[in-house]
Amino acid sequence: MQIFQVIEEALITRPAIPHNPYKESLKNWAKYCLQDRGFKVVYAQNADFAIEPKNGEKLYFKVTNNAADVNDSCNWIVWDSAAKSARVIPLSTSK
Repeated sequence: MQIFQVIEEALITRPAIPHNPYKESLKNWAKYCLQDRGFKVVYAQNADFAIEPKNGEKLYFKVTNNAADVNDSCNWIVWDSAAKSARVIPLSTSK
């Protein structure tokens, strides 16, 4: 779970840049913030993108602006437009 703490820090507590939905997509913003923290962000066929930690398996992510889209297919990054903040939902807790 430690990797998700780093991901949350990169996207929620200290993102490289604030997300501006009028300038960039949530997917591109999340990828940029994760790359800025040193994650290797790669293509994923059945997700929006994946990250390859140095000492683990790929983690697959999908992004959405609608919390109702979340399912247990992979990890999720959800943007709450009312609170103007992101939320990371790991695969094991997305049910």
